[in-house]
Amino acid sequence: MLYRFQSRASPDFVMLEVHVRQLFDIVGKAPAPKGIITLEQIPSAIAALESALAREASNPHNYDDYAVEGHANEAEKQHVGLHQRAAPLLHMLRDSLADKKDVTWKT
Repeated sequence: MLYRFQSRASPDFVMLEVHVRQLFDIVGKAPAPKGIITLEQIPSAIAALESALAREASNPHNYDDYAVEGHANEAEKQHVGLHQRAAPLLHMLRDSLADKKDVTWKT
């Protein structure tokens, strides 16, 4: 399943459910078919993502904290870190905070 993220402050983007679930877990949101990160919730969501990224950066060889289903034990393939997966949402959250807009999603 695909999730489409939208904000009036930045372009839409689409993400696979497995990656969305990981990011929602970090920011404290339930992966519902529709949802919102309100302007008031955006600063804590940004802080949670930045904290998770800092943990990943401090131990780049340990992917267990943010292992994504279907990506474990694939050492011969290039690892796509949390940084790459979180970047679109983090950019949207920052742009939305600056423009005072909510972030929504739908499947």
